[in-house]
Amino acid sequence: MSDYFSIRWMDGVVRMLDQRLLPNEVVYRDFIQYSEVTSAIREMVIRGAPAIGVAAGFGLALVAYHSKASHTSQLVNEIKIAANELRKSRPTAMNLFWAIQRINLIVEKANEVQLAQLRQRVIAEAKKIADEDEQMTLKIAQNGQQFIPDHANLIHHCNTGALATAGIGTALGVIRVAHESGKKIHVYVDETRPRLQGARLTSWELKQLGIPHTVIVDGASGYFMKQTRIDACLVGCDRIASNGDVANKIGTYNLALVANVHKVPFYSVGPMTTVDLSIISGKDILIEERPAREITHLGDTQITPDDVKIANPSFDVTPAIYITAIITDKGVAYPPYEKSLGMLMNG
Repeated sequence: MSDYFSIRWMDGVVRMLDQRLLPNEVVYRDFIQYSEVTSAIREMVIRGAPAIGVAAGFGLALVAYHSKASHTSQLVNEIKIAANELRKSRPTAMNLFWAIQRINLIVEKANEVQLAQLRQRVIAEAKKIADEDEQMTLKIAQNGQQFIPDHANLIHHCNTGALATAGIGTALGVIRVAHESGKKIHVYVDETRPRLQGARLTSWELKQLGIPHTVIVDGASGYFMKQTRIDACLVGCDRIASNGDVANKIGTYNLALVANVHKVPFYSVGPMTTVDLSIISGKDILIEERPAREITHLGDTQITPDDVKIANPSFDVTPAIYITAIITDKGVAYPPYEKSLGMLMNG
């Protein structure tokens, strides 16, 4: 089975694979209200920066499709309200704000078009965002092949596959194409506490694709880098500052430090839409704090004493000095990132 998908637009319905239930159940859910999409993003029915951006676009498309507005100005107001709510769902992911801004650029010109045209343009733009994401992941995978030797041992953190995008994935897309091109590879999959995106989602995807892999606990990366030849670490990115600092799933920073000590190349992989040149460094990236229950419980089982203090940042920031290269759809950025990211952004 390799025909799964994270999200699709189906004539006024947004269909998502409920990733909270994997790997035990494969359940697709249908949404027709933007508020449902907002909740789906917040509750991690869908996750991964690119997929969140696509979901936000489709959420606004639902407003345009189902609106009972009789005047253009009414629809404009409805979309603005929905956009404000969607922005609050996951504050760290750059793609969320990027996708909303693309729809807003159309809405800002609404006075020039009729109501029916505005509906059509908003829906078309949301579908275009999804189509572009699919194409971007293919380009990312191609650009990353130079870093994956034959007979490679790789470490991957969190989940960056088709579940996290509208295409084949970012870091996991690079791995997937390497495998499909005939390279012999083995992937060590960080379990990725506290929501276990590696153990639940990445392992599930790799199993569907027939890619050899081993699930390890997050704290075992140093052990395997010392005991086994590791050729590269590949991770995703939720937001990249102009200096190359990368915000990604919590635990990425730890993995980068260990890779640096063992001289293992460390690659951040994602579309240029995750680059935020308005942010000078990772210090300026807002880090989302998730509910305490994600740490205190495994499923319905409580694993901590009652009434203990919990800190649950969903992301950390890896300083650019620990990143070998940033693999994007527009090419590969190398240090100094202030220069190379700007060059890629400007074409």
